[in-house]
Order: sequence, then C-alpha cells, then structure tokens
Amino acid sequence: MNGNVAVMGASAIPIGRHQSDPNGPLQTLEHEILAKLVVQAARDAHIEKDDIGGLVFTSPRTYTRQKYLHTFMANYLRLPCDGTVMEVMGNGMTAALAFDEAANQIRLGRAKVVLALGINMESAISSTEHAMSSMRATGDIDFHATAGFIPISWYAMDATRYMYQYGATREQIASVAVKNRYHASLNPLAQYRKPISLEDVLAQRPIVEPLGLYEVPPRGDGAACIVLASEEVARSTGRPYALLRGRGFHHEGAHQISEVPNDMIEFNAAVRAGAAAYREAGIEARDIDIAEVYAPCTIVEVIVSEALGFFARGEGAAAAAAKETTLGGRIPISTSGGLTSRGHPALVTSLYNVVELVDQLLNRAGERQVTDARWGLTTGELGNYNAALVHVLEAIR
Repeated sequence: MNGNVAVMGASAIPIGRHQSDPNGPLQTLEHEILAKLVVQAARDAHIEKDDIGGLVFTSPRTYTRQKYLHTFMANYLRLPCDGTVMEVMGNGMTAALAFDEAANQIRLGRAKVVLALGINMESAISSTEHAMSSMRATGDIDFHATAGFIPISWYAMDATRYMYQYGATREQIASVAVKNRYHASLNPLAQYRKPISLEDVLAQRPIVEPLGLYEVPPRGDGAACIVLASEEVARSTGRPYALLRGRGFHHEGAHQISEVPNDMIEFNAAVRAGAAAYREAGIEARDIDIAEVYAPCTIVEVIVSEALGFFARGEGAAAAAAKETTLGGRIPISTSGGLTSRGHPALVTSLYNVVELVDQLLNRAGERQVTDARWGLTTGELGNYNAALVHVLEAIR
C-alpha cells in the first residue's frame, strides 16, 4: 500500500427526472451529463485533465441507452489512463464499491488521481418493468421473486419486529422521514424539498405495512463524480480536503434474507464493517460528527444507527424522535435528506453520500452545515444488510 487517500472534490446533478422517454424524438444522453460532471469535479478539486490516471464507474441500469459505458466515456473524454478504467456492480452497494476501488487504485500506486463516477437513469421506465427487474436482481428468483417479494417487504418486516421487540412506536419511526425532509429542504440536490409533518407521514397510503409512502425511497435519476487522490497531490493544492481514514466490509454469506434463523434487526454486517472502519481510523463511534447512511426506509436508518454504535440497541427510534439525529443534535444523520427525501438513484446513491460528506467536511454545506465537522462516516448496503461497506473520512483544513 502506498500512502493515504484524499477526497479532493465532487459534483452531482439534482436527483429527479432526467431520463427521456425511450420513444421520444430527443434523448438525454448519459455521457453528456457525466462529461459535465467530470469537468466540474476536476475544477472543484483544482486538478488538470492530465492528472487523472483512472476511472471507476458504477455499472449503469440495464435500460441505459449507452452500453459498455466506461470505455465509451474514456473515449468521449479523450482520457487515456494507466490506472484501471472499469465498471463495478453490487446492487445498492455499487457506488460504495466504485469509491472503494478508486481508493484502492491509489493505495496500490497505480494512479495518483482516480475518479469514482456514475449515472443511474430509471425514471422513464415503467414501474412494472422496473419492479420486475429489481425483484430478479435483489431476491432469490425461486422464492422472493415468485411471491412478488420486494426489498420494501423485508424492511417492513424489520419495522414490525423492531416495534414488537423494543416497544418502539409507529410515530418514532416515522419521525425519521420528517427529519430527512427537513434536511432535504436545505439541499439543492434533493429530489423532494417541501417540509412535511409527522401527521403528513402517518396519513400517507401504505406501501407495505407498516411503512407508508413517505417512509420509502422514491424513484429518480442521478449522477455524481468524486475526485480521489494521493494525499501528496491533495496537499500540493494548498486547499482543504477529506482524508480516507478507515474502511470496513463484511458479507454474511447470505443473499438478502437468509433462510437460516438469525437476528433480523441486528444488521450484523454493519456492526462488523463499522467496527473495522473505526479500528483502522483509530476512533470510536462517539467521535463521528456526521453520518450519511444507506437507508432506503425509515426503519433502516434507525437500525443501522444502532449497528454503527451511535445508539444502544432498541434506542435508535426514540433518539430520532428526540431529534438527536437532526441538525444540531448529538449525531446528525443524513443531512443531505437521506434516501427518502434527497432521493435514491440506487446505483449511484452512495456517491451522493460522499458528496454530502465532502461538503460537510470542507465546511461548505450552507444552511445544513454541521458545526466543526471533523469526522464523517458513509455506508453502502447490499440487500437487507447481508453486506455492508463503511468508510470514515477526516477533514484536513
């Protein structure tokens, strides 16, 4: 391994509807969006085009118009690289893996500057087609898919079990959605920015009991680009940067929901990955100033906040209701608005988490700035937390 990895800059488009009707006369082209983001991110990082030595892309949706996107983009950008040019895929963990691999390229000495980037286009595809594709991608086709068992279904079971086991209330869990929408109202990249009340959340139609419309992620398009570099390069600019201090990963050897009886609301993978990241960074959970977590539903944010050590088991929902995870609280979580309000273009979601951490750690998050934020944490997920990837960053100003 070769030195430390810095995050120097980032860019992203607002999450929402960007994809064109597949049958329309004009098309929004993925490579045109990404090319602009590369230029913006390089400018943000104060690097030149010739500095870039590697490109790690998130694999695009199957219905993305341009296939073999990573090598197409290398050509479109006229960007020869000695480091890797590749795509990665891991369902909801895809973007976290792209960030991870970009960091690895620098650690291995294969490049001094590497971009982690990608685009997720899905809003113009019918809900039926998208749901069928998602079920085949996230579940066992002989069990989950044939029963129409979507990811929200197992998160709903988590919520039911959590309320039964710990006596948490529906209102406490729903308060996460209110908090996330408040944070999103301060974020220009967020898909939904109109504040909502607890009454609004509870009044929405159910998606899968007990989770309602505002407690599950919307569909949307997104694209983001992160600039990673050796600390030597980052230091040479004379500008602030975020240093990657810790990394942890664990896969339970299970696909989504395991048929082997286990503690379904412990999120063991996040417990182990988080502990490994803290050890490498030389810190503890209490040192984290801000966390951007991969939490598709309100209950997931509650349980992962416990798995990462911010709260004892069974206390996450009450803590959220007491505003301990809101801006100004003890440990602000999802200051971007989270997946329920910022949006969830799944294959690039964790890149948006990094974008938020960069803004926070470089003290440029505006109205949602966490005061004196030094340590930040971000997570990626693969299924019902059968696998988790955690990164810890430190502000260097």
